[in-house]
Amino acid sequence: EEQLVESGGGLVQPGGSLRLTCVASGYTDSPYCMGWFRQAPEKEREWAARIFTGNTPYYDPSVKGRFVISEENDKNTVYLQMNRLKPEDTAMYYCVIGKYCYSSSDMFTHWGQGTQVTVSS
Repeated sequence: EEQLVESGGGLVQPGGSLRLTCVASGYTDSPYCMGWFRQAPEKEREWAARIFTGNTPYYDPSVKGRFVISEENDKNTVYLQMNRLKPEDTAMYYCVIGKYCYSSSDMFTHWGQGTQVTVSS
């Protein structure tokens, strides 16, 4: 059974940092795409960052230069280091894994439970 387990969310002040971790188990496709969608209240779900095995990561323009996504393929783990956080980064962050880096979240069938990131003073 495929499972994604996320950790690392929380409350942080503007300008602070958080690191999200997502561990995938039971997923056998390789190579694969792993990444993070995020959804703020009353907003559309959007990609924050994603990486296809061994390739250049993609970042939403709003996070580029502040977030860094990295992977440990032998551990089926992806990390999202979030620096210089802003209140507009506040959202539920969801880890996904799939055969391709689909642009639409609807194409992903394997999701983590979500981890809340709140940036507030």
